[in-house]
Amino acid sequence: MSAPIAPILARAVGPDLPLAFRACDGSTAGPPDAVATLDVVDRRALNHLATAPGELGLARAYVSGTLDLRGDLYAVLQLLAGEGSVGTLGWRQRAEVLRGLGPGILRPVPPPPEEVRPGPWWGLRHSLTRDSRAISHHYDVSNRFYEWLLGPTMAYTCAVYPHDGASLEEAQTEKVDLVCRKLDLRPGQRLLDVGCGWGTMVRHAAEHYGVRVLGVTLSRQQAEWGQERLTSLGLGGRAEIRHGDYRNVAESGFDAVSSIGLTEHIGARNLGSYARFLAGKLRPTGRLLNHCITRPTTTVEPHPRGFIERYVFPDGELVGVATVVAALQDSGLEVRHEENLREHYARTCAAWSANLEAHWAESVAEIGEGRARVWRLYLAGSRLGFVQRRVELHQVLAVRTDGGEAGMPLRVDFSRRPLGAALEPALD
Repeated sequence: MSAPIAPILARAVGPDLPLAFRACDGSTAGPPDAVATLDVVDRRALNHLATAPGELGLARAYVSGTLDLRGDLYAVLQLLAGEGSVGTLGWRQRAEVLRGLGPGILRPVPPPPEEVRPGPWWGLRHSLTRDSRAISHHYDVSNRFYEWLLGPTMAYTCAVYPHDGASLEEAQTEKVDLVCRKLDLRPGQRLLDVGCGWGTMVRHAAEHYGVRVLGVTLSRQQAEWGQERLTSLGLGGRAEIRHGDYRNVAESGFDAVSSIGLTEHIGARNLGSYARFLAGKLRPTGRLLNHCITRPTTTVEPHPRGFIERYVFPDGELVGVATVVAALQDSGLEVRHEENLREHYARTCAAWSANLEAHWAESVAEIGEGRARVWRLYLAGSRLGFVQRRVELHQVLAVRTDGGEAGMPLRVDFSRRPLGAALEPALD
């Protein structure tokens, strides 16, 4: 008969971590004032932890429901991020767990069905077909679910909080308006928004800045939802959301290009061709705004491993902001402004997490408990990543100069225009 599970896990973690443990064999362990309790619902959780140690093992156990949590997931991840915790057990601690629980925990068990491992049948990495599959995996989940998660703006990227008390909706509106201000959009101009999602930027630019907008997304569900929203707002005459790959956009001569949350999906090796393609869509003195998650250095491998790659963003790749800037410069664009919004993304993830918890029962009914658990873990982990500066969010503004002329003032002020001016509906 194997030893009680909970005391062994508690000893392996160490006495300094304020976590409690419960296990399916009835054992308990941990301090009475623990921040949270990890509940081993099924012994298969131990197999997940032992055969895929670290982040992936924890993810498999949690998503499958064989490991549960009582308490604040974000607070637990903060604790587990420390050296020597569950996710980073040294060989001595691993050996102790193995001696106590027996070699049976080394037997691999199937991962939960929410895990995806792209193979040759998906096609070449970042080909048109494979990118479409990867995007569909994450975005073609349920528009209703995303409405609960994201709120009224349906903006699925970092918000910009204008003040401490701003709501998520205010912050997302400020984000797209900031992009419009950086691009210096004017009535009658043409904007290309690549990776447009559900059309938040498309709608805002068309309605409040009077520009004509083409938005492009690889997600069919996003395109259908976004186009219906444009029609309901009476914006169909000057805005379009197209289902397709940005690389298939034939139009050119745009006054501005916005790319908000697309760069993470295109692949590090494709950054050069991506930048050249978008630069070629601009008229002389036209501006480009690139908004994306980045690594804090240029020395980290861009290909993610573990949970994010297999459960959230298949084929997603992050690079340092210097790599993004270099690609834009090498495409012939001149970089004029850059800012890091890392802390804003931590707040955004916290707000999304709160929305998910407020709609937890509906979300489980809509997309299944396993996928809802993926989202809960993903948002809490992402929030921690931004807080701890393991990832950042950068906006880079560049311009296609015309014989050295950038068409920009000597110093640019991106502060909000006079109260009401930017948000007054623009006339055709």
